[in-house]
Amino acid sequence: MKIFGLAGWSGSGKTTLVAKLLPELRRRGLSVSTVKHAHHAFDIDQPGKDSYTHRAAGAVEVMIGSANRWALMHELRGAAEPGVEELLAHMSEVDLVLIEGFKAHAHDKLEIYRADSDKPLLCLEDPRVVALASDLPAAVLAQRGVAVPVLDIDDAGAIADFIVRHLALARPQRGVA
Repeated sequence: MKIFGLAGWSGSGKTTLVAKLLPELRRRGLSVSTVKHAHHAFDIDQPGKDSYTHRAAGAVEVMIGSANRWALMHELRGAAEPGVEELLAHMSEVDLVLIEGFKAHAHDKLEIYRADSDKPLLCLEDPRVVALASDLPAAVLAQRGVAVPVLDIDDAGAIADFIVRHLALARPQRGVA
């Protein structure tokens, strides 16, 4: 299972890009899952629901299942936040897992950077940033010291092509020797 990250500061457009990349990658015949890092307390459950009551009563894990999906909620109850490897160990095997966030983890990633950002470029400090998607021209970014390939943030097809090439994800054609 290959992993590839999308990293950038809050508000840079990581989630928007993931939503555009998923259909592009699926059109290329890849099975893709995602891992999203949340920097704040979050809850997918709601007070008043039975699953919430189970967790509030002390369950370590609560699984919810239906005809359309299932979800497993695991309460850390003071334990350390799990790392990328631990989270991935809970996922089903797919061709590619896109990781949104987890900037500090040592996996190859695409930096998302907007012209209106007042934040520093991650690629200048992180050798695992292998490309940059931006609304700024490559020449402007080169003047700022960017040495990785620069992709148009609005061209999800070109970004998907880059990821497929970078990870050597090309699917073999059936019936070809």
